[in-house]
Amino acid sequence: MNKTVSLDDPVIDEDGPLYVAQSKVYPKSVHGTFRTIKWRLMAVCLGIYYLLPFVRWQRGLGAPDQAVLLDFPNRRFYFFFIKLWPQELYYFTGLLVLAAMALFLMNALGGRIWCGYLCPQTVWTDLFYALERWVEGDRRDRLKAAARPMTAGRAARRVLKHAIWLMIAWWTGGAWVLYFADAPTLVRDLATFQAPAIAYIWIGVLTASTYLLAGYMREQVCVYMCPWPRIQAALTDEWALNVTYKYDRGEQRCSLKKSFDLRARGERAGDCIDCNQCAAVCPTGVDIRNGAQLGCIQCGLCIDACDAVMRKIGRKTGLIGYDNDINIRRRMDGRSELFKPVRPRTLVYALLIAVVCAVMLYGLLSRTLLDLSVLHDRNPVAVRLSDGSVRNGYTVRLLNKRGFDRVIAIDVDGPPETSVHVVGADSVTVDRPMIVLARDTTTELRVLLTAPVDDKSQPSMPVKFRVTDIGLGEVASSMDHFVLP
Repeated sequence: MNKTVSLDDPVIDEDGPLYVAQSKVYPKSVHGTFRTIKWRLMAVCLGIYYLLPFVRWQRGLGAPDQAVLLDFPNRRFYFFFIKLWPQELYYFTGLLVLAAMALFLMNALGGRIWCGYLCPQTVWTDLFYALERWVEGDRRDRLKAAARPMTAGRAARRVLKHAIWLMIAWWTGGAWVLYFADAPTLVRDLATFQAPAIAYIWIGVLTASTYLLAGYMREQVCVYMCPWPRIQAALTDEWALNVTYKYDRGEQRCSLKKSFDLRARGERAGDCIDCNQCAAVCPTGVDIRNGAQLGCIQCGLCIDACDAVMRKIGRKTGLIGYDNDINIRRRMDGRSELFKPVRPRTLVYALLIAVVCAVMLYGLLSRTLLDLSVLHDRNPVAVRLSDGSVRNGYTVRLLNKRGFDRVIAIDVDGPPETSVHVVGADSVTVDRPMIVLARDTTTELRVLLTAPVDDKSQPSMPVKFRVTDIGLGEVASSMDHFVLP
């Protein structure tokens, strides 16, 4: 028997048990605007994930030509024309901040857009559901089969389904490891069993996790494991658009025949005819008519299902749609709908995104490709020579981020008459050492500074190391101290 709901309140079931046993979800196939959007986004997301490792990008002689590569052995990250070093991990921090702000902005505008359309769990689960329907039939066929004893034909179809799932899960894990080595080379090594053991281990781990999460756990991941539904509830506001059952139109719900009878007598009847198609197509088994729920990923499939029913019975579509309770109240009061995509919350998120993007872009455009760091010797800190002068030792690290060799000159601004000596390196000049830096490498030098001192010399004097690219004129510098024994 249907529960009677007042038009003054949203439809929320408060009488259900706190904990219920898991029931298997058999989502029905559906066609419509949001289903098409999900298919297209799935194709784009999976296409990028599986094919991106094979995209080439020429970076010059000796450099890897894979467009996106996490080169851990050489401690480099390549993303098309961008190359990041370990010293530049702050860019990854910026990307994480950008991702968070973009997620907050999406939530403020359209609720759980990420969950419904772009989340990897949603994408792969959606794909697994589609393959399950292709092999075993739609919702009705699978419900009938589940109620009958196992047959040879059903067992064969189930084996085929799991084999396809495992193939997709295996390629998912295989595609992931391709981002950490040259993709064509690693594919050949994997096929000939010459790849490193760690590659097979990670493929196995990711294959198992994809198969279990997308094939078995499915909606349980969204309801119980994922923290985002709980976080986004604290970040949303009353103006955010969410997939909503418009109870001002739908209630009182009744069968199609009864609604005709009520309308014929001039009495009110809601547009909802209790066909339950919105719940039948939901991938998490949610009935959207019960109001906002943790399990609703707001994928919009219930909108497509409801619109199809409304068209069949000759009623206006949009009984379920992206809306909010504010507009439902306004319609019930006879006022027009009001949408506020631009409000303080969204402006703050958009401003933060713009600021972080601007800072990261400025950092990329202004960063130097020649870095210098200096570390003073600890023991001994200084050495007094036989002629009375004092010598300090330093470890100098030079970082050449360019893809070609270059000659740099080392200059030192410090105590008067300081001489510079680079240990174990050939220099073109004596007073101004010039060193060849290999391309895309870190070079460590042992540098000795010797200076005459007297009784008026300070116990610690600042010294500035400066390196200059002879050909390009790029300069890098670092400060330290020259100390007396």
